[in-house]
Amino acid sequence: MSGLESLYQELILDHSKRPQGKGLLGEVEDPGTAESHQRNPICGDEITLRARVEGNRIAEVSWDGAGCSISQASASMLTDLVVGMDRAEAAELISGFREALRSRGAIELDEDVYGDAAALTGVSRYVARVKCAMLAWVALEDALLRA
Repeated sequence: MSGLESLYQELILDHSKRPQGKGLLGEVEDPGTAESHQRNPICGDEITLRARVEGNRIAEVSWDGAGCSISQASASMLTDLVVGMDRAEAAELISGFREALRSRGAIELDEDVYGDAAALTGVSRYVARVKCAMLAWVALEDALLRA
């Protein structure tokens, strides 16, 4: 394992052990707030993500869930990344993340754009793990459509 891969693995484990944004905030009935529950039936990972949008900006993202370190770390990384973005920026971010993870290693996530989530680039080489990493991103996409 290269030094960079080792660093990425440590970053994933750190987010998994000390997740950001974990613990659902607010109420679904609050104006501009929507929730999405996503489940990976293959491995049993589950994420419930709640997003609050003010105007066109993502004001708050919180989540709760259980599963592997990749799904939990991905949710944590996403939470840190998208608060303050507008809907179009978030949609573009999600689309790029999805494209990279489906590329089987051909596309690397840019650390300047994806921050800590760039550590998930290597997941794309393991088809069975892609859905784990995508779970929170799909939940955000769904919640933003509902908000």
